[in-house]
Amino acid sequence: MSQMSERDLVAGFTVVVPAYNEETSIADVLRDLKSSVDRSERPWEILVVDDGSTDGTAQVARAAGVRVVVHDVNLGYGASLKTGIRRASHDVIVTTDADSTYPAAVVLDLVNAMDSVDMVVAARTGERVHIPFFRKPAKWILRKLAEFLAGVEIPDLNSGLRCFSKSTIEDYMHLLPNGFSFTTTITLAYHADSRLVRYVPINYEKRLGASKIRPFRDTYKFLLLILRTVMYFDPMRVFMPPALVSLFITAATLGYEIVWLRNLAEKSLIWLMITILLFGMALLADLIVRRRN
Repeated sequence: MSQMSERDLVAGFTVVVPAYNEETSIADVLRDLKSSVDRSERPWEILVVDDGSTDGTAQVARAAGVRVVVHDVNLGYGASLKTGIRRASHDVIVTTDADSTYPAAVVLDLVNAMDSVDMVVAARTGERVHIPFFRKPAKWILRKLAEFLAGVEIPDLNSGLRCFSKSTIEDYMHLLPNGFSFTTTITLAYHADSRLVRYVPINYEKRLGASKIRPFRDTYKFLLLILRTVMYFDPMRVFMPPALVSLFITAATLGYEIVWLRNLAEKSLIWLMITILLFGMALLADLIVRRRN
């Protein structure tokens, strides 16, 4: 591409494609991406981050004529995205996967929608969504928990196809993990920080090659991640529900023992102490977050 002015760099966009052992699919992905973004009047680049692949992923990507950055060892999905974001030539970043699951045709739609929001997420809620059945219950539970804690509707918690600005996401880089939970974290962080997020429905195809997701271990990690991320921005949403439940149990227990038994048992005092501790932790965590901000 020709040399670009500073204004062009701001207006342009970089498509970051993390890849680990995706030799069988990455050529088709890059071909479709180039065909899609080549219609744009904006400057663009495609940047593949090979995360220590042991196959020919990097060689295939270079043969496709795109920029390639290689990790000497496998660092993780999130680490690859961080590398791509830091090495990107443009402020607007699009991330997508190298397994042929996400439609390349919508990339420009995401970029164009960035004019009025902080992040655009391609939500896997279209007519064709090929997600393994055994993963759906856990995904639904985690999404509902995230919606409850974040206080907003989240159609897709961890879509890998999304668009955001490099200058904005840098504020959250210290929070973002190196594993698959990168996308979940940034979704929750933007919502918890009251940033504008738009969801665009897409189809989601069956992936080529073997999935890197380990359902049981990764579900547990996602659960902890949701709680940790919301705690970082709004701890009241985590502490107040159990505190209110504890308050209700304390009131009911005290009322029953005083009115009906005319005696105060240890159980009521234990629940009272639990309630006081939960409310105290909620207030202390909230003060810490407000002082940090």
